[in-house]
Amino acid sequence: MIAWDEAGSGPPLILVHGITEDRRAWDTVVPHLSPDFRCVRLDLRNHGESPDADDGTAMAMAGDVGEVVAAAGIDEPPLVIGHSLGGTVVTLYAAQAPVRGVVNVDQSLQLAEFAAAVQPLAPLLRGAGFTEALPAAFGSLDDIGLPPDVVRYLEDQHARARQDVVLAVWDLVLESTPEELDALVDSFAREVRAPYLAIHGADPGPGYAGWLAERIPGAQVEAWSIGGHYPHLADPARFARRVRDFASEVA
Repeated sequence: MIAWDEAGSGPPLILVHGITEDRRAWDTVVPHLSPDFRCVRLDLRNHGESPDADDGTAMAMAGDVGEVVAAAGIDEPPLVIGHSLGGTVVTLYAAQAPVRGVVNVDQSLQLAEFAAAVQPLAPLLRGAGFTEALPAAFGSLDDIGLPPDVVRYLEDQHARARQDVVLAVWDLVLESTPEELDALVDSFAREVRAPYLAIHGADPGPGYAGWLAERIPGAQVEAWSIGGHYPHLADPARFARRVRDFASEVA
């Protein structure tokens, strides 16, 4: 059974963490959202307090979201928010289930570009060099404006990352060609009918907004220039305000 908890009341909002993390990643964000939303956060399979599963792919994790929606008795389309891996997971979920809207935090859907960055690290990630290679894939937490307690949490989670879990999630990008990844993204992105907001800590590239809107019509892309991969944790109050505004826009 997927582990989850909730706080607050109001329209349902699902929060999905990134790879190697757990639902505690939202600790500083939930207090800003819970006055206006029923905030339900979960531990994806193979993470946190959720059980291990043989299928550790993002596609399977989209089913974890559905399991929690059912377990929580949510009977209306929720707003779904995901960071990093969670951004892919909630996009996959939105491609197969009704949602009020999607907020994707710093997860580019141009998976071919991510693959180009991590495929050279594949021998290390699969071997004894996993611990040394992982920080290169994650990026630095220095000087990006994160509170010290958040940095400690992230560093602890990254240090305890399980090789089997990371490889199960990343196997697709480590093994696929750019053409295969582009086709995969096209196949699920075109099924997303809900309003879509992508918030990035840095500019995802001058052509990304247009690329994404071609696949998810009406998709909005914002670059905040704070927090690196973690803009929501660099300024949780601002993030909550943007979520509230987005929810009002799509009401």
